[in-house]
Amino acid sequence: MVSILRCFQVLCLSWVILQLQIPLASAAAMQALTGWEPDRFVADLPTGDAKSLTVIKAGRMVDVETATVEENVTILVSGNRIQKVGKDVPIPAGATIIDLSRKTVLPGLIDCHTHITDENEPDPIVELQTTAADKVLHAIPAARRTLLAGFTSIRDVGTYRALIDVSLRNAIEKGWVDGPRMYVAGAYITSTEGGGAMAGFAPDIKLPEELRYGKADGPWEVRQRVRELAHRGVDFIKVIATGAVLTHGSNPNSVEFSEEELLAATDEARRFGLKVAAHAHATAGIKDAVNAGVASIEHGTFLDDECIALMKAKGTYLVADIYNEDYIQGDAQKNVIPKDFLEHDTGMGQAQRDNFRKAAKAGVKIAFGTDAGVFPHGTNAKQFPYMVRYGLTPMQAIQSATISAADLIGKANLIGSIKAGKLADLIAVDQDPLTHINELENVKFVMKDGRIYKNE
Repeated sequence: MVSILRCFQVLCLSWVILQLQIPLASAAAMQALTGWEPDRFVADLPTGDAKSLTVIKAGRMVDVETATVEENVTILVSGNRIQKVGKDVPIPAGATIIDLSRKTVLPGLIDCHTHITDENEPDPIVELQTTAADKVLHAIPAARRTLLAGFTSIRDVGTYRALIDVSLRNAIEKGWVDGPRMYVAGAYITSTEGGGAMAGFAPDIKLPEELRYGKADGPWEVRQRVRELAHRGVDFIKVIATGAVLTHGSNPNSVEFSEEELLAATDEARRFGLKVAAHAHATAGIKDAVNAGVASIEHGTFLDDECIALMKAKGTYLVADIYNEDYIQGDAQKNVIPKDFLEHDTGMGQAQRDNFRKAAKAGVKIAFGTDAGVFPHGTNAKQFPYMVRYGLTPMQAIQSATISAADLIGKANLIGSIKAGKLADLIAVDQDPLTHINELENVKFVMKDGRIYKNE
């Protein structure tokens, strides 16, 4: 009677599994109930239908957590997650096998300073010549190029037209368009006529709300902007602590938010579980932002020794776009950048690079960020050789765009390294990037969320 009952249980549970398409690995429940041993039929089949399993054979794999390179590694991907990583991972029957045995495999890259809805637009006046729909549609191919270049995640650090980055992020998440995983700021929080404002117009011209959404003067207005953005679903807050290069009427050496205003931003953001990134060129503005508790200093052009010591003590990240200057000066020679922008930029490029070297030598935490949008999207990796030239080892440069960037974003549990349980974001290149760092400009394989977008 017991054996008849057990057979009946097996038949019933098998019918349920087939109807609901429950993976065979969940048959552990059947074994517990019935004593049936699933491994008599499928040996060590991981969670997930075999059709959703992908096995990647990596000739070399960069382990950014241990700063080592391992050879002949097997990576088992189930659905959108990495399930197993090692040299002796069993290959389930029916799994798709990707042979990258002659390539170097790395985690998907992360750029922490992009403007995906902008590209080759040296003057913000273009915002008055386009609609919000134009901006988002124009960003779709830029997002795809960024993904195919190996950047599976980006932090987009602000737009003049509020919340269009939120729309693009959501479209990518829903699978409507291809692009990197996006973490967005929604708008710049900036003072009146500040570095993140649409400025340079006659005083009797009134901009629409969406083009002055983040304007705030005084701590309570700053708090209000943070609250509005938080309720609109942004992933972090971006404040403009000092003047900017690419803004009319601005001065990169000026301090545009007081420490009290910056404290209001970080305190209010913290209530919503959000971090704050601070655009800051001027030395005093950098210090105020670090003292206020921002997570990152963007640009950090005029860092001094005190700034570096403060950032190291507080664990503040530096996100410095040290490749970007070459492109700005290239555009200057083509006469496409407004004259006042070039005046702002005088002497800043080399100062930023020299201070980046000092920060790197001192051990300041560094996350990869390029300011892509000022230069073409999809060419983000051009910054890697500059980071090596100005003080980082190739491994440190790679870590800045993987595990360190993931830590800054607050998603190190999901992205940034090749580890069981994390999202399956993987790229591959032909040569060893630790020997040839510019190899990261020629990514041959891209997987994001377990889906292959590029396989040359």
